[in-house]
Amino acid sequence: MACLSNPSYAQQPIRPITKTGSCPLGYYSSGNYCVPSSSDNTRGAIEKSSSSCPLGFFSSGNYCLSNLSNKREAIQKTGNSCPLGWFSSGSYCLKSR
Repeated sequence: MACLSNPSYAQQPIRPITKTGSCPLGYYSSGNYCVPSSSDNTRGAIEKSSSSCPLGFFSSGNYCLSNLSNKREAIQKTGNSCPLGWFSSGSYCLKSR
């Protein structure tokens, strides 16, 4: 599909995240960080900022992990609005397509 190569379809990056409690599914502890494992099942994660996760994400401890079918990147919302090119989903902003 041509749309899969479109850079605007950005998935949540799979990268080390700050450790808050136990690491989420697919990550292991390394000092003050949770580091992605080399497993093909590892998903992009963000720290949970409320009791729920944004659209396209599910809860794993103190984190929200991206669903496999999710093609959007999420960031924590600061204030009442999201930056240009992003839309609100609870306490988060999701990148528009």
